[in-house]
Amino acid sequence: MRTPMHDNEFSRNRDRLSGADDDPLGPSLGSLPEPQFSEAELENVNKTGTTTVGLTTDDGVVVATDMRASLGGRFVSSKDVQKVEQIHPSAVLTLVGSVGGAQSFIKYLRVESNLYETRRGEQMSMEALSTLAGNFARGGPFFAIHPILAGVDDEGSHVYSIDPAGGVVADDYTVTGSGMQVAYGTLEQYYEEGLSNDEAKEVAARAVKSAVERDTGSGNGVFLAEVTDEEVTIQGHKDFDDVL
Repeated sequence: MRTPMHDNEFSRNRDRLSGADDDPLGPSLGSLPEPQFSEAELENVNKTGTTTVGLTTDDGVVVATDMRASLGGRFVSSKDVQKVEQIHPSAVLTLVGSVGGAQSFIKYLRVESNLYETRRGEQMSMEALSTLAGNFARGGPFFAIHPILAGVDDEGSHVYSIDPAGGVVADDYTVTGSGMQVAYGTLEQYYEEGLSNDEAKEVAARAVKSAVERDTGSGNGVFLAEVTDEEVTIQGHKDFDDVL
């Protein structure tokens, strides 16, 4: 058998692929891609800024978000961003942080939820889904996202805050994003146990509106998501008067 010449294309490819750290096929099965951006580059990516609110109710859960995205917090890059997405037959997740990172996070959770249901013939519980979300936030390249996971299962209604380090905190209501301090004040005043979904939508929209008045990273309307054991509905409103 002929030995390839040292300088031909085959030998150069062999040398390039022979390193222990090189992986010509990219990430292996079950792994997540590593971030390829510097801190300076991340300052110029689209970010949601954001106020996102999640509440448990007697009927299910309600999530509200504003609709603004910005470049590095200095320029409004979009006034019509849907910051809440369905990821599970009876659960939604909000987008908080860089738009690309949050979208990737949603994609991974949606895929894992679908795989679980296909393999086991049953839906993933909210406890399992929140644990998976925390693991992804801690180990994945998602650029300091801080979403809310909200949904319904056989155990009842659930709202979780997922912090950038992968911490998972369950509560009756929660807020994440740059407008959280203002929104929390409104929720402390208006939230109470036993709310219906219709009542909770008004409370959540009022909290987002309060944040929009003071937080430059939030604005341009509200998206409202309503989750019950039967369906998930998501609707945007440019005018807060439509829901208040």
